[in-house]
Amino acid sequence: MQRELSIKDWIGFVAMIVGMFMAILDIQIVASSLKEIQAGLSASQDEITWVQTSYLIAEVIMIPLSGWLAKALSTRLFYTISAAIFTVMSVLCAFSWDLESMIVFRAIQGFFSGGMIPTVFSTIFTMFPKKMHSKITVLVGLVVTIAPTVGPILGGYLTEQYSWHYMFLINVIPGIAVSTLTYLLIDVDKPEFQLFKSIDFIGIFYIITCLGPLQYILEEGVKEDWFDSLKITVLSIISLISFILLIDRELKYQNPIIDFSSFKNKNFTAGCIFSFIIGSGMYSAVYLLPLYLGAVKGLNSFQIGMYVAVTGVFQFLSAPIAGILSSKVDLRIMLFVGFSLFGLGCYLDSFLTHDEGFMHLFLPQAVRGMSLMFCFLPINTITFGTLPPEQIKFASGLYNLTRNLGGAIMLAKINGYIVNHNKIYYAEMKQHISTGSLQFMQVFTMLKERLLSIGNNFSDVAAIRLYNNILLREALVISINDCFVILAIFFWASIIIMPFLEKPKEIDDSAVGH
Repeated sequence: MQRELSIKDWIGFVAMIVGMFMAILDIQIVASSLKEIQAGLSASQDEITWVQTSYLIAEVIMIPLSGWLAKALSTRLFYTISAAIFTVMSVLCAFSWDLESMIVFRAIQGFFSGGMIPTVFSTIFTMFPKKMHSKITVLVGLVVTIAPTVGPILGGYLTEQYSWHYMFLINVIPGIAVSTLTYLLIDVDKPEFQLFKSIDFIGIFYIITCLGPLQYILEEGVKEDWFDSLKITVLSIISLISFILLIDRELKYQNPIIDFSSFKNKNFTAGCIFSFIIGSGMYSAVYLLPLYLGAVKGLNSFQIGMYVAVTGVFQFLSAPIAGILSSKVDLRIMLFVGFSLFGLGCYLDSFLTHDEGFMHLFLPQAVRGMSLMFCFLPINTITFGTLPPEQIKFASGLYNLTRNLGGAIMLAKINGYIVNHNKIYYAEMKQHISTGSLQFMQVFTMLKERLLSIGNNFSDVAAIRLYNNILLREALVISINDCFVILAIFFWASIIIMPFLEKPKEIDDSAVGH
């Protein structure tokens, strides 16, 4: 029988959600403050990106390991260890003395953050009865979708008001609380320490050599010019071979570190595909809009925060609606609505110009924000709703891995697209508006007069430079618009998979919990 949930269960689970929020927040919290960290650690522009890359590589390695570790150590002990080490590494990141120490501490921090995120997902389905899954998923969904948006804003604000060190120190008090409360209050399952006697070290090695290089390729591929780089080519071969060996190993090993048997379940497989798509859209939109607001409109972190907060507000507003509808409407219909709306929100953002105001950007963000809860809630329930409870821990790691990989792969594609098409669009505009044309002379004369009015004695040279900057700006705007169209098509096209989903069956609550 499913035991009655107590106040301590609820407090412990809320603590786990707070820990997950910190883990996701810290992925992006440094994004808007890399220049300040670079100055503080005397690093080059190329080197400083490793502050973020090291975290992501380590995190993506831990995520698939989390299911086995949670089973061996128990949910309580594994989550407590992850949250405690994450907090200690946050302190060490704040007091890093050089770039190398920062990279090491960020990697360890990222590794243990990867343990917290999937563990919360699996706890939903092992701690709570089925009738509560949709309500709890709404709460967790808000955290997962809002944290990437809040990260750069909070990081920029703390850096601007205090210093970059506080981006990490802000984790200390909640981190201690999360570790303590989880250890004292969570009691979902019992550890199986005997699993350590047959730990699959070879499988772990394959996971590291598959996902580590893959994440590096996705992060640095644009900078390294993809397969024109020997390093990227070699790492791609290593990652591919390791992936093949990993699949072969885990399917044959008696106690696999990753249980791929969940993919025999049609809903779980489809759910992972949708998770990949949601990750690609969620992280890409969080990247593209701030890029436009910062690079095109020249807004600072706080101003950008005011714009992107619209998405978060509508996520909150739509959460109770999604929760109510989940018990009254077929979840597959909700998922159809969610993906359709997210695609529409991206499409509405594909008509940007260089001088869009707040109100023009309001509607697309509102539509996307509202759609996320209609995507996230049904796909979680559909993905795990037809799995037996004993597979949930392993399945949660794989499910969360697909979302992270979706974001990483789509961001890599978007970065590459923007870099390449900026050059193409710039060249096309420059060819179309030649320096001898009437259109060029009109713009050039206007810029020259404006520069003369502010006392610029080198107005001819400055006007040409300003003209080139305008073309570069317009090329970037067009490229960003293209990316929003690509995202819209990607989401709309994915709808064709939905008819293959099965409605989740009732799970016997006696199998859930103890």
